[in-house]
Amino acid sequence: MSEQRQDGTPGGTNEQQVLAGRTDDGRVYVVGPEEMAVAGDRTDRPAGQDGSVTDQVEEPAKVMRIATMIQRLLDEERAAPLDEASRQRLAELHATSVTELKDGLSPTLADELERLARPFTPAHTPSDDELRIAQAQLVGWLEGLFQGIQTALVAQQMAARAQLERGRRELPTQQNPLTPPHPMPGQGPGQGGMYL
Repeated sequence: MSEQRQDGTPGGTNEQQVLAGRTDDGRVYVVGPEEMAVAGDRTDRPAGQDGSVTDQVEEPAKVMRIATMIQRLLDEERAAPLDEASRQRLAELHATSVTELKDGLSPTLADELERLARPFTPAHTPSDDELRIAQAQLVGWLEGLFQGIQTALVAQQMAARAQLERGRRELPTQQNPLTPPHPMPGQGPGQGGMYL
């Protein structure tokens, strides 16, 4: 981990210090005067290497919207029996949802979703049970994805907290600017300073 301390002003006389550095995995962090750590992205990741699951969801808002829609569709499927036209429409929505989800994911996750979510055959309308199983499978996959994201975020927060604590311990203690750092000659530890 490399670090660089900087004073808050160009002259370097301000007591507020900023600690900047790079973690072992290449993330940049800054600990400012408010003791807030700000982490940046990895800059040294090899091309083509996927990072954590949070890095693999390229459009999280889109994925969340589609996941919510799929969950609602599954609830509707369970609530009432569907006629043939409804089942055909749900099969189309399922295929469209998978396609849209793949657009919001990294190639690795999109390939995994493609392997798991097999499309329905256009010549045959799926039954209620087939639709429920397909939708439940997709909802389950998305819930697993979201749990992975939550786990990764908790791990990142814990790592950031640990970095912040290390940064705090490495910062020098601040002294009162009116108190000299070392006793003046002729001044003992319990004696006062010069009086005017």
